[in-house]
Amino acid sequence: MPMNLTNRILIGMALGLVVGFAIQGFPLPDFFQTFFVETVARGGGDIFLRLLRMMVVPLVLVSLTCGAASLGATGKVGRLGGKTIGLYLMTTAIAVSLALGMALIIDPGLGVGEVAGATYEAREAPDIVETIVKIFPANPVQAMADGQMLQVIVFAVLLGLALNAAGEAGGRVRSFFDDLNEIFMKLITMVIHVTPYGVFCLMVTLGSRVGFAEIAKLGVYFFTVAFTLVMHLTLVYPTLLKVFTGLNPLTYLRKMREPMLVAFSTSSSGATLPVTLRTVEKRVGVSNNVASFAVPLGATINMDGTAIMQGVATVFIAQFYGIALGVDDFLLVILTATMASIGTAAVPGVGLIMLTMVLDQVGLPIEGIGLIIGVDRLLDMMRTAVNVTGDGMVATTVAASENELDKSVFEDPEAGRVYEN
Repeated sequence: MPMNLTNRILIGMALGLVVGFAIQGFPLPDFFQTFFVETVARGGGDIFLRLLRMMVVPLVLVSLTCGAASLGATGKVGRLGGKTIGLYLMTTAIAVSLALGMALIIDPGLGVGEVAGATYEAREAPDIVETIVKIFPANPVQAMADGQMLQVIVFAVLLGLALNAAGEAGGRVRSFFDDLNEIFMKLITMVIHVTPYGVFCLMVTLGSRVGFAEIAKLGVYFFTVAFTLVMHLTLVYPTLLKVFTGLNPLTYLRKMREPMLVAFSTSSSGATLPVTLRTVEKRVGVSNNVASFAVPLGATINMDGTAIMQGVATVFIAQFYGIALGVDDFLLVILTATMASIGTAAVPGVGLIMLTMVLDQVGLPIEGIGLIIGVDRLLDMMRTAVNVTGDGMVATTVAASENELDKSVFEDPEAGRVYEN
C-alpha cells in the first residue's frame, strides 16, 4: 500500500533531527558544514517555505472571494463573521487563563539562576487605532505584494460581495474565480508532495543549532509552556468541538495531523495556510464558503499558542524578579492578551510585541523577555501547531452550526488523503 503523507512527513522530520543532532554532536570539517548545512539543508528549507508562501496570497484572495460571493447570496456573511471572531477570542481567553493557572501551580520562575546573554531590545507596541485602520487597504495590489493578510481578507470579502450583487457580469467573473480556485487546490497538492523533503531540510538546520544548554537552564519554564500547549491541544479543543458540534474529536485530530506537522516544522501559521485550508476542506469536510473565511482569518488573528506563552512568561518573569502580581493583574493579562491577538495581528514579530504590551500593562520589566529568547524557537514550533489546530476547530464548529459541514467526508478516513505515487 502506498505510504500516506503524514507518515512521510514524520520520517522526514525524524531523519532531519537525527542528522542535525549528529552534526551538532560530532563537529565536521568546515567544507562539509558549509556545503551540507548552510547550502543544501538551509537552501532546501527556504525553497520549501517559499513554495508555501507563494500560494498564500493568491489562494486567500481567490478562495475567500468565492466564499464571500456564495455567502452574500444567503446573507450569512455577518453571522459567519461574528461566530468566527467570537470563537477565536474565546479560545484565546481560555488559553491565557489556562497558562496563568498552570504557571501559578508549577512556579517556573522560582530558583532560576542568571541566564547568560539575556538581552532584549523592546520594540514599541503599535497604536491600536492605527492598526485597526490599516486593516482596510488603501491599495489592494500593494497589500497583496506586501503580504498584508488582513487587508487582503477585507478586499476579498468586499470583492466577493460585489460579485454577488453585480448580476450577470458578477456571475461570469465568479465562474472564473471558481475555476481558478480549483486550479490552486491542484497546485497545493503538487507542493504538498515535496513537504517531507522540505521538512527534512528544516529539521537538519534546527537540529544542528538548537541550544541544549539554554533548555537546561530554563527547563521548568520550557516544560510549563510545552505542557500547557499540549493540554490546550488535547483537552480544550476536543472539548469545545464535542460540546458545540457533537463530532468525534479524535477523528478531527487525526485529520489535522498534516497541517500540525507542517506548522511545527515551519513555525508559521501563514506558511502553513495552504495545507490547513486544503485539509479543512478536503479532509474534514468544511465547505469552501466557511473554510475560505475562517481559516485565513485564524492564520492571521488566532494566537492561542502565543497567548499560552504570554501567560506563562508573565508569571515566570514576575517570579524571576520577585514581583508579586494580584488578581487584578492576572485579569488584565487575560484581557490584554485576548484583545492584542487581533490588534497586533499584522505586525511582524507579533509574539514578542504582544508580550511587551502585556508586561507593560502589569508593570513588569520588558527586559525580562531576554530571559526566554534562548528556548523560544522550539516553543514557537509547538505553539504554531496549536494555532493551526485551533483554526481548523473553529472553522469546523462554525461550519457545523451553519450546515456547511459534509459529515460523510469528516467520517471517511481516506477522504482527501495524499499518497505517494
